[in-house]
Amino acid sequence: MKVGLIFGTRPEAIKVAPVYHKLKNNGMDVKVVVTGQHKEMLYQVLDLFEITPDYDLQVMKQGQGLSELTGRLIIKLDEIIKKEKFDYILVQGDTTSVLAGALAGFYNQVPIGHIEAGLRTGNIYSPFPEEANRKLVGNIADAHFAPTDTNVNNLLKENYPKEKIIKCGNTVIDALYWVKKNKSSDIEKIKEKYNLLRKKYILITMHRRENWGKPMEETLTAVKNYLKEHEELYLVFPMHLNPLVRNVVHKVLDDFDRKILLEPLKYLEFIAVMDGAHYIMTDSGGVQEEAPSLGKPTLVLRDTTERPEAIAAGTAKLIGTKYENVMKYMKLLEGELYQEMSRANNPYGDGKTSERIREYLLKISERRIINKYF
Repeated sequence: MKVGLIFGTRPEAIKVAPVYHKLKNNGMDVKVVVTGQHKEMLYQVLDLFEITPDYDLQVMKQGQGLSELTGRLIIKLDEIIKKEKFDYILVQGDTTSVLAGALAGFYNQVPIGHIEAGLRTGNIYSPFPEEANRKLVGNIADAHFAPTDTNVNNLLKENYPKEKIIKCGNTVIDALYWVKKNKSSDIEKIKEKYNLLRKKYILITMHRRENWGKPMEETLTAVKNYLKEHEELYLVFPMHLNPLVRNVVHKVLDDFDRKILLEPLKYLEFIAVMDGAHYIMTDSGGVQEEAPSLGKPTLVLRDTTERPEAIAAGTAKLIGTKYENVMKYMKLLEGELYQEMSRANNPYGDGKTSERIREYLLKISERRIINKYF
């Protein structure tokens, strides 16, 4: 079986890396097609996981809108799919690369496997455009690799065939376990590199489109004012490359001393920084999944989340970006709530998701061989 693996961002690379190795190590012909949505950060992850792309579309350019990006991706992907004649295409998550990869595969009548399927907020504009992307991909996917029971139920409510829904956990846990097993000796060195070993700090990440501008400014103002009253705490912020993010960060935090502003971290570095954090504040989906494996309480800086399992399990709290709410929950974490969240179980998997995806594809391949000869 020849499998096309299409992705473009750093989070996608992290989550498909264990799938790539699992398929490759078991004799499948896997071709990696990267769109280059986050090129600088993407290649850091590819190097860590020892993945060399077969194709790099290099589609990003300054000021490009979603419509132009989607159109250019589909045209380039169509050429590759026609050339390679894939038996199956795998896409992961909910970015524009995922939508374009699925559409290009569908137009060429190649079956699509959607990794991390069934995530829903119920509002197609939050997060934007991710919520719409994952729903659109679901409509043309042949197989839905759903991380949790909640995701499975979301798909069943939308009338997807039960036999096409595979509950398998989340591949990000596979990736995290790989790093902890193979790179543990580097983690303390990284903390020392960033002068974090003897600091008690809150880790914050914000980058989503819906949080640009006022939401981010309000959140960071609350964090700064809280930390002014807690001199034992530092703030660590790995900043996204987007100038709309950086401008707000500097506007609010430049006059605050107990901050450590970092350039975008390599994946291994980010795991190390997460591992040392007191707790985490984020609008990232992946961090909501990774933090429980490290025992880190997480405050989700969004109004909606497609990962309600973390909220239900007690590993995360959905707090939005309003000044009053941010301040309220930071104060709550001074008490027993912190211990409760630290001890909560990770609802996202056991590190064997990639193996379950491989097993499903093997069954598909075996059925095709049988149908061919009989």
